Amino acid sequence: MTDRNDGADQQGGAVPPYGQPDGQAGPAPYGQQPTYGQPTPPPYGQQPTYGQPTPPPYGSGGPVPLWAPLYGAGPVDAVKRFFKKYADFSGRASRSEYWWVVLANGVLFFALSIVGFVAGYPGSTTDVDGTLNPGPGFIPFGIVLAILFFGTFVPFLSLGVRRLHDVDLSGWLLLISLFPYLGSFVIFILSLLGPKPRGARFDRPTA
Repeated sequence: MTDRNDGADQQGGAVPPYGQPDGQAGPAPYGQQPTYGQPTPPPYGQQPTYGQPTPPPYGSGGPVPLWAPLYGAGPVDAVKRFFKKYADFSGRASRSEYWWVVLANGVLFFALSIVGFVAGYPGSTTDVDGTLNPGPGFIPFGIVLAILFFGTFVPFLSLGVRRLHDVDLSGWLLLISLFPYLGSFVIFILSLLGPKPRGARFDRPTA
């Protein structure tokens, strides 16, 4: 006698192999995903990461890596990242990263200039055209201001480039600041713009 359940059910249909759901005749072909448990597609607007290294997760409660922009940065974090990314012209910088550093630098320069002017007022002289030449007391403050200017020149360039990257613009646009007045005004306006998703193409994720 032949067992009716061997290879067929009572209705003559094929019995699915053990461990597989009804409706799937066999394992998926090699190199293809099975029809159940399909992988979740990437969120809208993002490219799939098939065959690409997965960057470290951020933005979900974990620490933001140094290579990524820090949105909502505080003044301390912004200044720390400014010096840690001293000559890093890749990646992006958020508005808070940029403007906290600009503000801190402006306040420091202003304070040192005022204190230096007061210290250099005794013994100062005035030229015929009205230019005030500070006295010897200004010299140490002038040295500090010079060190601060030349010491932050490169990181300010890289910060400006990363800020332009965040709005999906080339960092070479920073060169228009060489044009007096108008160039600086254009860079000021661009630095106020919000982030653009396509700016992520400038990121260089690191492990």
